[in-house]
Amino acid sequence: MKMTEAAPPSKKRKSGGPGSSEPEEISSRELPAAAVMEVPDSRTQPPPPGAEGLEEGVDYISGLPDAVLGDIISLLPTREGARTQTLASRWRQLWRSAPLNLDYDDLPAEGDALIAQILSAHTGSGRRLRISANHLCHEPATVDAWLRSPALSNLQELEFCRAANHPPVLPAVAASTFRLSSSLCVATISQCLLSDGIFETLHFPQLKQLMLEEVSISEGSLHRVIAGCPVLESMLLNRSTGFKCVRICSPSLRAIGVRVRSFQRPKIIVEDAPYLERLLRLDVDEGLDISVISAPNLEIMGCLPYKRPIQGLCAVFPTVLHTIKTLSIYVFYSSVEMVLSFMSCFPCLEKLYIEQDVSPDNISWRRKHKRHIRSLDIRLKTIVLKNYRGVLGDVNFAMFFVLHAKMLELLRFKVQGGCRNDFIARQRSLLQLEKRASRDARFEFTCDTDHRKIEDINHARDLSVADPFEW
Repeated sequence: MKMTEAAPPSKKRKSGGPGSSEPEEISSRELPAAAVMEVPDSRTQPPPPGAEGLEEGVDYISGLPDAVLGDIISLLPTREGARTQTLASRWRQLWRSAPLNLDYDDLPAEGDALIAQILSAHTGSGRRLRISANHLCHEPATVDAWLRSPALSNLQELEFCRAANHPPVLPAVAASTFRLSSSLCVATISQCLLSDGIFETLHFPQLKQLMLEEVSISEGSLHRVIAGCPVLESMLLNRSTGFKCVRICSPSLRAIGVRVRSFQRPKIIVEDAPYLERLLRLDVDEGLDISVISAPNLEIMGCLPYKRPIQGLCAVFPTVLHTIKTLSIYVFYSSVEMVLSFMSCFPCLEKLYIEQDVSPDNISWRRKHKRHIRSLDIRLKTIVLKNYRGVLGDVNFAMFFVLHAKMLELLRFKVQGGCRNDFIARQRSLLQLEKRASRDARFEFTCDTDHRKIEDINHARDLSVADPFEW
C-alpha cells in the first residue's frame, strides 16, 4: 500500500438555508493534515496471498450492505472514520448515519467545537464517547450539552479517561451525566466525586464492564452501583477512595480487579457471587484484605502476597479452595514449606505463578520433607517462576518441581536480565532435567519482559484476557 500526499481538503457544502433540514457536512478540513492511504495500483503491485484467480479491479467492499459498512466505520478511529467521506458520496452518507465513535484524543486542538459540529451533523446513534476527565472539571456545561445530543442516543460506551494534569480537588459530577445509563454497556469514570444522591435511583440495565478510576465514592453508593447493574460481568476498582469495605453481591459478575492507593487498606468481601471466576489483586505491594464467603466458580486468583501464615489464608477462603485452578503469589523469597502449604490448601491447583523479591538461601528440602514428599500429590501442570536469577537457592527450589511434579507440562523460568545461551545450558545441567518426574514436561527460559503483567491491566475489558498474569 502506497502513501501519497494528502488530497486537497474538500470544500464545505453550505447548508441549504434556514429552512433546510440537510445537516452540514463535516469536511476533512477540520481534521489534521496527514497522509491518506490509497488503494494501490493493481498493475504495479503483486496480488495479496490468496487473491489469485480473483477478478482485477473489482470493488468488493462497496458491494457490502450499508449496515455492514456502517459497523466497519464505527470501529475506526474518529479521524479515519470521518475521512471515509472522501471516498464517494455514498460513504459520506454512511459516516453520518453509522453508529458514532467519538474520541476526543483523536481530534485536533479545537476538539470542543469540532465535537459540537459532528454531533449536530450526525443522524445515526452513538456507539462510543471518550473524553478527558478534565472536561468534567473545567467544562461541565459543555459535557452536559454533548450528552443531550440526539446523536448520542443509545450510547453504548462512555469513558471519562484519566488526565495526567488533573487538579487535586475532584469535581462533583451531576446526576445528568448518567442520563444515558439505560443504554450503556461499557463505562469508565475517572477522577471525580460521585456523591450519594446520584445513585439513589440510577439503574444500568445493560452495563457489562465498569471501571471506577481515582474516584471518590462512599461504600453505600458503591454498593448501590453494583446492585443497579444486573448483568455486570467485569468491574475494575482502580485507586478509588471513600470506602473501607466493599461487599460483593452480584448474580452476574465474572471478574473483579482491585488496585488501591498506598495509604489505603480496604477490605473486599465476596459475599455472594455465583458466577465469579476471577479475583485479581493488581498491585502486589499495597495492603488489601480479601475474604470470600461464596464464590463456587472462582478459578483464578492473584496476586496474593505471602505475608501471613498459610493457615490464615485457608481461614479467609474456606469454601473456594477446591475450585482454584490458577494462582499467582508474591513472596519475599520462595520456600518448599510454602509450596507444601499451598498444595494442602489448593488441592486442585493446576497453574502456579511465583514472583519473589530475592533469591532464597541454599534450600535443603530433601531430608527435612522426605516423609511429606513421598505422599504428596502435586497436580500442577504449569509453573512460572518470576525473577529467576539462577543462583543455587533458585536452582534447588526449582528442582523440587522438576523431581516431584509428575503431571508437569511446562516449567517456565522468567529470567531477570539477559537470557544467554550459555546461561540456559548451565541451568539445564544444574536442574538435572534428565531426572524429571514428568517425561512430557517442557522447560522454557524467557526474559522477564517478554509478556505483559497483571500490573498492566488498566481497563475492565483487560480482566477477561486469557491469562491475566502473562498476556
